[in-house]
Amino acid sequence: MNREQRWDPERYAKQAGFVADLGQPVLELLAPRPGERILDLGCGDGALTEKLVAGGCQVVAVDASAEQVAAARARGLDAHVADGHALGFDSEFDAVFSNAALHWMKRPRDVIAGVRRALRPGGRFVAEFGGHGCVAAIQTALLRALSDRGVDGQAHHPWYFPTDDDYRSELEAEGLKVETIALIPRPTALPTCMRDWLEIFAGPFMAELPDGERPGFLAEVCEMLRPALCDSHGRWTADYVRLRFAARVP
Repeated sequence: MNREQRWDPERYAKQAGFVADLGQPVLELLAPRPGERILDLGCGDGALTEKLVAGGCQVVAVDASAEQVAAARARGLDAHVADGHALGFDSEFDAVFSNAALHWMKRPRDVIAGVRRALRPGGRFVAEFGGHGCVAAIQTALLRALSDRGVDGQAHHPWYFPTDDDYRSELEAEGLKVETIALIPRPTALPTCMRDWLEIFAGPFMAELPDGERPGFLAEVCEMLRPALCDSHGRWTADYVRLRFAARVP
C-alpha cells in the first residue's frame, strides 16, 4: 500500500473546507498588497490562493499533491506540483505564504532554506500550521490502536508539530528575522465526524493495515476519542493547536 498521504479534492472541499475558512487570521497577518508577487506554499485546492489573486496579487501556487494542484488550476490559478523541501525559486517573491501545510513537511531546514532563496530582499514569510500539542489526543489514540495490532505507528507518523521556540530557531538559522510567532490553541468543530477526519488526514498511519482491517481500526480510534472530543449531541471537535508566525529577510 502507498504510505504517502493521498488527497481527494472533492471530499476535502466538502468535509475539510474549515481549513481554508479558518485561514483568515494568517491572511490578515500577511497583509498582502495589490501588485505583490506571492508564493503560496502548500496551496491545496487554491481556496486561499484565490483570495490573494482577488486582492490584486500575482500568485504562484505550489503543492505536492497533483490532485490538489489540478483542483487549483480548475479555479484558473497558476498552480504547480512541487516538493516544499526542494523549492527552485531564486529571489522572485515579495512574500511566501502558507496555511495548514508546513506540518506535512518534516525537514523544516530544507523548507525554510528554499523559502529564503525564493524571497527578495525585505521579503516576508508568513504562515500558520500545526504546532506543538496539535491533535495530541488523536495522535495518542492512533498510536495506541496501531500498537495493539503490533504496528509501530511512529514509523508512519506524517506530521511535524514544533514548539514556537524550536521553529524560531529554525527560521533564524536560515537568516530570517522573526517578527512574531506564537502557539494558538484552537479546538476546531468538525463539520461531520471524527471518522471522516481520520480518513482525510490520517491515511499514512494505516499504511500497514490491510484494507479489510481499516473499518475496525477507525471505529476503535473513534471510540477511544469519544469521551474527550465528542459532546452529548454527537458533535466532534479536533484538538488543534496552531503555530502562526511572520518573519522577514533583513
